[in-house]
Amino acid sequence: MSISALTTGTSGLSANQRALDVAANNVANANTPGFGPQRANFQESSPAGSGVTLSAEGRRLSASENSTAPSNASAASRPSGVGLASELTDTLVYKTGFNLSANVVKAADQALGSLIDVKS
Repeated sequence: MSISALTTGTSGLSANQRALDVAANNVANANTPGFGPQRANFQESSPAGSGVTLSAEGRRLSASENSTAPSNASAASRPSGVGLASELTDTLVYKTGFNLSANVVKAADQALGSLIDVKS
């Protein structure tokens, strides 16, 4: 059980870090004309109960594979659709999720340490 908790916690750390990357990309491009903000969508890993990951779109965005260059002149003249207040809220949620996942990893590490403690 402790090893599955460790796996779940580390997947939460990774997913929340990637979500923070997406939010940071949105904030960095807030003044870029024609930029469309991206969303990090969490989904349950397979098999069920084994952790969390970002959707394929979220992983693609956090890997910085997206291009923010406008495709035509009308897109270049549009202001970006980034809402800084919602990005701040999302960032706080992702940070809290990261901290909670770190606590899961810490608790799993302590439980594994007591199970495998050969000096006791």
